[in-house]
Amino acid sequence: MIKIKGLDKAQRELKKLQSELEKMEGTHIIPMEEVLNPDFMIRFTNFSSFDDLIEKSGYTVETEEDFERIPDKEWDEFISANTQFLSWQDMLDLAGKEYFQQQFNIE
Repeated sequence: MIKIKGLDKAQRELKKLQSELEKMEGTHIIPMEEVLNPDFMIRFTNFSSFDDLIEKSGYTVETEEDFERIPDKEWDEFISANTQFLSWQDMLDLAGKEYFQQQFNIE
């Protein structure tokens, strides 16, 4: 019989993760400022916060609809010029991944 150490801990962690994921089942709205938090913004952009990015973009954004009206090409060009990302989607992808990892203590 072969005994593998550490599996109990891994199994407990997987059960914990499964429980947390079940809590998140369904649709949730997460404020952009939480996903693009100041730590993320300072590490990957020329801005200290998401609000700072919006303010310095030159666009007036007071509602979600205002943000959605910004032309994608122009927004991607602004993101590419002022962040470490080639596009808005690239930025959101990494920010979402980091947010998820932080919420569930995943390394």
